[in-house]
Amino acid sequence: MPLYEYQCKTCGLRFERRQSFSDAPITECPDCGGQVIRLIQPAGIIFKGSGFYVTDHRSASPTATPGTRKEDKEHTAAAASSKEPSEAKAPATSAGESK
Repeated sequence: MPLYEYQCKTCGLRFERRQSFSDAPITECPDCGGQVIRLIQPAGIIFKGSGFYVTDHRSASPTATPGTRKEDKEHTAAAASSKEPSEAKAPATSAGESK
């Protein structure tokens, strides 16, 4: 059964009542007998299962593997053309060698 919160327009009293969905809303303040309004409350949401937390990761899709999209191929080609050769023209000498 849901819990509803009411507030009296006359005295400002706020109170809660556990009512069934089929029950009529309360219209009279239990303290002063004035008119009451039902307050809107946010619903409580509980996320269960995987995928709702920062530490969860989406599983890899078998249809979209890395490098198969057109954008991935263009990015890889651009990165390869901008790299310099890894070998230096002059061989490096180690600290233990003497000339």
